[in-house]
Amino acid sequence: MPSHIVLIEKPNDWRPDFPRIQILTAGEYLARPDLFKPRGTHLINFCRSYRYLSSGYYCSLLAGARHHKILPSVHTLTALSRKTLYSLDLENLDRTLQKIHAQGQPSDGESLELNIYFGQAEEVRMQGLARQIFELLPCPILKVSLHHERRWGIASIQPVHLHQLSNLQHESFTHALESYLSKPWRLPKSRRAARFDLAILHEPGEKKPPSNAGALRKFVQAGKKLGVAVELIQKKDFNRVTEFDALFLRTTTAIDHYTYRFARKAHFEGMAVIDDPDSIIRCTNKVYLAELLAGQQISHPRTVILQKRDRKKLPQPLGFPIVLKIPDGSFSKGVLKANDENEFTQVCAQLFKASDLILAQEFIYTPFDWRIGILNHEPLYACRYFMSRRHWQIVKYQRSGRIEEGGFETLAIEQAPKTVVDTAVLAAQHIGDGLYGVDLKQTERGVFVIEINDNPNIDSGIEDKVLGESLYRQIMADFIRRIDNRREGDAYFTSP
Repeated sequence: MPSHIVLIEKPNDWRPDFPRIQILTAGEYLARPDLFKPRGTHLINFCRSYRYLSSGYYCSLLAGARHHKILPSVHTLTALSRKTLYSLDLENLDRTLQKIHAQGQPSDGESLELNIYFGQAEEVRMQGLARQIFELLPCPILKVSLHHERRWGIASIQPVHLHQLSNLQHESFTHALESYLSKPWRLPKSRRAARFDLAILHEPGEKKPPSNAGALRKFVQAGKKLGVAVELIQKKDFNRVTEFDALFLRTTTAIDHYTYRFARKAHFEGMAVIDDPDSIIRCTNKVYLAELLAGQQISHPRTVILQKRDRKKLPQPLGFPIVLKIPDGSFSKGVLKANDENEFTQVCAQLFKASDLILAQEFIYTPFDWRIGILNHEPLYACRYFMSRRHWQIVKYQRSGRIEEGGFETLAIEQAPKTVVDTAVLAAQHIGDGLYGVDLKQTERGVFVIEINDNPNIDSGIEDKVLGESLYRQIMADFIRRIDNRREGDAYFTSP
């Protein structure tokens, strides 16, 4: 059986009561590339630091160049320096975590730390989780921090070094190492390295997010299958944006909002980003959309833009009932209906508190609105969103804060009326090449574009009802195309 060699930085790092094994300092290993033949050399790196460009890092890095087998590898050290890899197996780890949850009655806010020694845990109930984490991140000693907020989740995974262990932990470490040395060398199953890293910006707790938790999981899974490491990030991760190759916004966008700052930062850094800043500007402002649709002669409800001085002046061509909108509302917020002159005056007074301009549109009632999802100028999915019960909108906001929504029906693009799909594609072309949701009404008078959304819903169980996993794969594949195009462009401009 091939022998194992331990790499340490200081001779006294290896205690006399630790298993007897061949010891080598990091300095000796780094200075002697000819010290061992490649075949049969199995190294365990116990250096005091694995940080980038430290002696410990270089030991793992050069072991790869010398064709030596080493634990941890430089790939593991790179993964441990960030959380991207954790999300790749989140679903499998989550199932194991919830089994732990079922064995006790943890309370929200509770935290738990777990030390893993060569895939072994000190507590029997944690053994399954310890083994999975070691296979994901093969490192001699790991500290896993768990946090409970309605369910257990992994807060962090960090390497631990020999000099950081307490006397009580030495026994567990020694037992695990002896067990590990007694078995033939077997590296955990290799995982295909991700081609790209993609961040999905989301906001936990958002009342009406553009993608629910199920959809976010499916994006992660689709990315993994295509070689894209997908990590869910939040507002607090703004300074990490440049760690990634692409950014996907899956929280409701607005100009005066952190989402726009994220998009602008990613765009400035030359990253592939959906929604891009221009699309956010164009789609989140209904005044812009009204001007755009009118200028391009795309059918839309008759619209009059009102200023504060016009609040008592009725838009005569529209008649009653009339729909009044603030320019940057989303999910039917800031969209009200006036049935007569008195209501018109009251609603205008209310909306002008939030904006110097508002829109007045003719009221067109249909039992449902069409939503055509479009990606890079091509139709992606088709949905019918029905009006909420006894209401004229899809979403009804109660004064109590409760939200009521109508039903939905998802269809294949081929099943949607061609005129609806063609109108949607035409409208989106004037925004950009991103991901859009075009809302339309189909009447006897024709098809009318109501809105173009830069951040359309993609929810598990709704928009993916027809395409299933293919919907998520198509979006991930388009990110790969965008990243490749940008890299090819960079190569063109930097080549001699």
